[in-house]
Amino acid sequence: MNARRSGTLVTQEPFLRSPPFPGTATAIAAVSSPRARPGKRKALIDAERDRALRVADLIVAERVGGRFWGSQQPSEESCDPWSRTDSLSSVCVDGNDELGFVAWLRGIDVKWLNAGTYADHHRDDGHDSLARAITALLIDGVTYRDPYSGNAITIEEAIAQLAFWRRTIDRNRGLAAATGIAGWKQREVEAMLWPGSEGLHFTRSAGVAVRYAAARNGAVAVWPTRAPKGLDALAEADGVAVHPVEDGFLRSSGLGSDCHPPHSIILDRSGLHFDPRQPSDLELMIAAPIDDPALLARADRLARTIVETGVSKYSSSRAPFARPETDRKVVLVTGQVEDDLSVRLGAAGVRGNLDLIIRARKAEPDAFLIFRPHPDVDAGHRRGRIEDWDALRHVDMVERGASIASILEVVDSVHVLTSLTGFEALLRDCEVVTHGYPFYAGWGLTRDLAPPIDRRRARAVSRAQLVAAALILYPRYLDPVTKLPCPPEVLIERLAAQPVPQETLLTRLRKVQGRIRRGLAGARTPA
Repeated sequence: MNARRSGTLVTQEPFLRSPPFPGTATAIAAVSSPRARPGKRKALIDAERDRALRVADLIVAERVGGRFWGSQQPSEESCDPWSRTDSLSSVCVDGNDELGFVAWLRGIDVKWLNAGTYADHHRDDGHDSLARAITALLIDGVTYRDPYSGNAITIEEAIAQLAFWRRTIDRNRGLAAATGIAGWKQREVEAMLWPGSEGLHFTRSAGVAVRYAAARNGAVAVWPTRAPKGLDALAEADGVAVHPVEDGFLRSSGLGSDCHPPHSIILDRSGLHFDPRQPSDLELMIAAPIDDPALLARADRLARTIVETGVSKYSSSRAPFARPETDRKVVLVTGQVEDDLSVRLGAAGVRGNLDLIIRARKAEPDAFLIFRPHPDVDAGHRRGRIEDWDALRHVDMVERGASIASILEVVDSVHVLTSLTGFEALLRDCEVVTHGYPFYAGWGLTRDLAPPIDRRRARAVSRAQLVAAALILYPRYLDPVTKLPCPPEVLIERLAAQPVPQETLLTRLRKVQGRIRRGLAGARTPA
């Protein structure tokens, strides 16, 4: 849209516009673009006026428009105009200043220093000047698009998209530095953890991370298994918070151990979701009374979509699995990475994959047991390998080629330690038996063999409540096509469309490395 300032024609960005997310071109991220607008509207019909005022209410409720991703400190020049006007009763600004438009929308007294786009509309006579301004500047003067598909959308849908991004950015406020993040996934992690006014500072040094965060009164994000030595002690000494970052529950279309970057992560400010010693953000979300009907309905739809599309954490296979021809109960036992933090913290005394198999057989003496090795272990990158001959002393089949989704469709029960496979089985109404402490155990949805976690006994949750917390409220997602933060529905659509990951030189080298490791391990195995 155009505006005049001191006799010169200048171009203004749309008031409702996308944040400058790192790693994504402006044109790809754009949710709006100006268009030639008609002359100033002198009158509105009732329907137009009502819609404009509803739009105003939506904008104010969601706090979007202008540089809403800016700093939360009112003293800074690049401040979020909504935060800046929170405690103001009046403002005195330039006629083109978005701060004045935000104040006008919020019912704050505005004094204009000169003529301009917003001043001209505000000074226009008539009780419906705000409705006419919104119609001219935001509805008639702008086109809106879905940034993920490029399709046209309404202004109301654009506001909802910006509101989603606002919530995403607000969750990241206060993050300053990141450490322990491998270089091949820093781009994706930064996009999901971008705190708005300033990007994350990536470093390998604990000292640099803590000093950088302390200077900005911020926090450090860290990948726990790659945390630099001394980080916790330095952070505690300087009063800097450290928040763990892990892969999300719908990660990517390839293995992380093969260096496929994540398209979902979790950052927990309370602890680790797989550490039973203390509650995490996720546990608190599950324990809270999630009773929003719209959110629960969305969770049900999301679960159905995951089941229908066959999407799983890695979505790297579509190979089908046929149920064994047997009259016995068919039970899946899922292997895990034995030195994974979730196993080390939540194993409840189970000593590795072989011990898990033995316990599953003891619990299901007459069942047809299928052992599924963990894909990272099978790829040769992580610990926990069991030779097939050893596993077959306790199970009836070792299955590694079929997709986990197709296996879950036909088995009667799943035995897990802390594996996410148990959660995916719950989505399919499959019986789940836990031997350790996964986040979904203890809520009345699983049969738990480990000693109970007392603090989870007080509340039973529904599957929809669990899904709402674990897949909607808790993780952060990234669209693998646009590299924009996205809701889970967008990522699921992308993973379903391309379940086989795109290979890079790095992923090919990692696969070769894994084959070499497997070969060396096999050579060391006694005959």
